[in-house]
Amino acid sequence: MHVIFRTLMTLLRARRRSPLTPWETSTITLRALPTDVDIAMHVNNGQYLSLFDLGRFDLMARAGIWKQMRGRGWSPVVQSEQITFRRSVTFMTRFEIHTRILGLDEKSIYFEQRAVVDGEIYVRAQIATRLVSAQGPVSNEQILEMIRELGHVVPEDLSVDEGLRRWRESAALPSSRKPAPNVW
Repeated sequence: MHVIFRTLMTLLRARRRSPLTPWETSTITLRALPTDVDIAMHVNNGQYLSLFDLGRFDLMARAGIWKQMRGRGWSPVVQSEQITFRRSVTFMTRFEIHTRILGLDEKSIYFEQRAVVDGEIYVRAQIATRLVSAQGPVSNEQILEMIRELGHVVPEDLSVDEGLRRWRESAALPSSRKPAPNVW
């Protein structure tokens, strides 16, 4: 994990930042470091997804979810991601990562994340995630119960729009328990 030090710093800083509910937007500020950029001197397209992890960690930590899920042996995993680029974040530029939960379906928790420079969206991603344990995937009912136990109110409607659901379903690979032969 090439952003391990930033991850640790994000989790440590989250302890001193104001708490959030899971339904609020988390914002963290970063700078495009030499380890983030490619030969064109802008953040490498693949690096954005690693940096967006930091935004999700900040939101989970500030909402109290990180500590609870780790205590239960749950780990976050990404199922699917889609990303759109508008402008490049260049070397040493300060930028923000904005993170919010869009909603849930029967399998996934959906996040939207944005790289923002001076109030302008440069990059946007939608990420479908899950929590897993040693026994397998954690149900959304278990996750929502944990969120309620933390004292957070769960909105009545957490459904995501049909386009987002179709994207995840159409991009999905077969279950890890089913064959997925590499045939072109």
